[in-house]
Amino acid sequence: MSENLPRNVRSLPSRPVNPARPRIGLVLGAGGVLGAAWLQGALAALTEETGWDPGSAELIVGTSAGSVIGSLLACGIPPWYMVAHAEGESFEGLLDAAGDHASRLSREAGHGFSFERAFPRPGPGSWRLALGALKEPRRLPPAAVLAGWLPRGVVSTGPIEEVIRAACAEDWAPHPGLRVVACDYGTGRRVAFGAPDAPEALLTEAVAASCAIPAFYVPPRIGGRTYVDGGLWSVSNLDLLAREELDLVICLNPTSSRDGAGAPLGRYFRAQAGRRLGREAKRVEASGAEVVLIQPLAEDLEVMGENLMSSARRCEVTERARQTTAWQLRGLKGELAGLPTGAAPFVQRPPGAPATWAPFGHAARERFPAAA
Repeated sequence: MSENLPRNVRSLPSRPVNPARPRIGLVLGAGGVLGAAWLQGALAALTEETGWDPGSAELIVGTSAGSVIGSLLACGIPPWYMVAHAEGESFEGLLDAAGDHASRLSREAGHGFSFERAFPRPGPGSWRLALGALKEPRRLPPAAVLAGWLPRGVVSTGPIEEVIRAACAEDWAPHPGLRVVACDYGTGRRVAFGAPDAPEALLTEAVAASCAIPAFYVPPRIGGRTYVDGGLWSVSNLDLLAREELDLVICLNPTSSRDGAGAPLGRYFRAQAGRRLGREAKRVEASGAEVVLIQPLAEDLEVMGENLMSSARRCEVTERARQTTAWQLRGLKGELAGLPTGAAPFVQRPPGAPATWAPFGHAARERFPAAA
C-alpha cells in the first residue's frame, strides 16, 4: 500500500460533524459472496479503528450482499462476531434467535447453492421489463434493462433467508432505520424495503429479493410482485440518503475501485460503478452531509479475483479487507473524529465463555425500543 491516501477513498467534508449527537448513515454495497466477506472485514476495521458501532447508525442502507450484512448489524450482530464465525469459531453455548446453538448454523449458509430448477425457463425472465425497456430505454440503468431479457434464475435464495432467520426471530429487524434495496422485476424501479413508503415485507423476503441476481437466483414474490437484485439500479444506492438530513455518511462499496487491478472487463465495471458512486456521493454532499467512501484497493482485488460468487477465498478476503480498510481509515482520522464510542459488546468481544454473554439481539431491541 502506498503512503499517500488512495484515490478510491473519497472524503469531501461540507460541514463539521455535530459532536453532540451526529446523525450518521451507513451504506453497504453489493458484491456477491466475496463482497459480503469484504464488508465483514471492512466493518471490523471500522469498529477497531474508531470505536464506533456501525449498528448504531441512524440509517443503514444495504444492497444485495450489503443487505445481508446490514440486516445482521440491524439485528444486533456485531462485526467482530461475523468475522469470528466466518473464520470457523463455533461459539458453543451461545443461542441464536431461534433458540438453537449458534454453532449449528452452517457457516456455508448463503454460500452453498441449492437449485430449485434443473434448467431455466426459456425466454426472457421478465417480458414486461424487457418490452418496457424497449419503449423507454433511458428510463432505467443499463443493468436493469438487461435483466429483463435474461432468463429466470434457478438457484434458491433459501440459504440466504436462513442466515437472516437465525439472526432475527421477528418479522423485521429491531433497528427502525434499516433499508433493504431491491428492484421490481416488472418495472425495473428501485424499492427500499423498510422505508415508510415501501411495500410490507418480512426481513427474510426483502433480503432474498435484494440478493436475487437475475439469471442466477429465483426471483422472490412479495405482496403479489416479483423482485430482483437491488444492484441493478445501483451497486450502492448511496443517493437514498440524499434527503435524510445526516451529518455523516460512511459508504463501504465492494464492487467499485479506481485501482487498475484485475482483468480488463472487471476493471471496466469497477470503474463504471465508481463513477456512479461519485455522482451519488455528490448528491448526498449537496444535502449538507459529509461523505466518506471506502472501496477495495489493488491488494483486495488481487485476493477477490473476478468471480465474486466463489466461496473459496472468503476468509482471505475478509482479513485483507480488515488490513486495507484500517490503513485507509488512518488517513481519515479528522473526518471520523466525531464518531461516538459504541457500547462494549458491539465493538469488542465480551470476556468469558460465550454461554455467559447476553444475547446480541436482545441488546439490539433494548437499543431501539420503539421498534420492539
